[in-house]
Amino acid sequence: MSTVEDFFVQHDDWPWNPPRPGRATFHYLIAVTEGELLHDVDHVTRTVGPGQWLWVRPGHAQCWHPPGAARGTFILFEPDVLRPDLARLLAPLTAHEAPAVLSPHPEDTAWLQQTALQLLDEHRALGRRPLDVHHALRRSLLESLLLRLANSPGLAPVATATATAGADRADRYGRFLDALELNFRELHQAADYAALLGCSVRTLSRTARQATGKGVRELIDERRLLEARRLLGGARWDARTVAVHLGFTDPANFGRFFRDRTGLTPAAFAAGEAPTHP
Repeated sequence: MSTVEDFFVQHDDWPWNPPRPGRATFHYLIAVTEGELLHDVDHVTRTVGPGQWLWVRPGHAQCWHPPGAARGTFILFEPDVLRPDLARLLAPLTAHEAPAVLSPHPEDTAWLQQTALQLLDEHRALGRRPLDVHHALRRSLLESLLLRLANSPGLAPVATATATAGADRADRYGRFLDALELNFRELHQAADYAALLGCSVRTLSRTARQATGKGVRELIDERRLLEARRLLGGARWDARTVAVHLGFTDPANFGRFFRDRTGLTPAAFAAGEAPTHP
């Protein structure tokens, strides 16, 4: 737990001087209160203004920019810090595909900023009170903050999955995303995922289109492409290794797959990879 300005001062030689992409292993949650913060998440440059929050989730590729005049609080926490019951409630917020930039309701802005400051104060208060109380207070403040953030526009309300007539579809789509995240390297056909979920390909396809407007195969290909971009750009893997990792039997097939979707060969992307702006 820190502030944007303190974090950059304490790390003036890493990882933004020069900027280098890397893979997030923690949740990075940054509240901007002044100025603008630029940050690349999965090769897209995000602009975060006052009142907005940046969320980089574990597994995302990220690259830092110099902070400029940006100010705000900076929260890092491990994926397993949330209790299982709370993790289920917060699934729309912590999901891998959830928005990187959150714009809370205006009436929530001051409350969220104040809670973040209270969390920062408690983090700095180590030794002021018994250790178990200190940890309990930090956890309580973080949970309160995340629950309020979960109702930001653009996110499904935390109770939607159990309160609407479309609960079955929402649950099936969520289970598909979980299965995709675990198996996209090995399983590449809609039938593979339908079998895992115990439904027909037609049912799964309808579920995916109702949730995203895209077909199952398109979602599978998008996930493989995202991983390829991360490995070629952030991890600096060579194209042949990426091809094998993603289940391509021939590196040439991977090259065509990548070029058809990005307009670049894997080698050209790795050599001149540059983030795009949303």
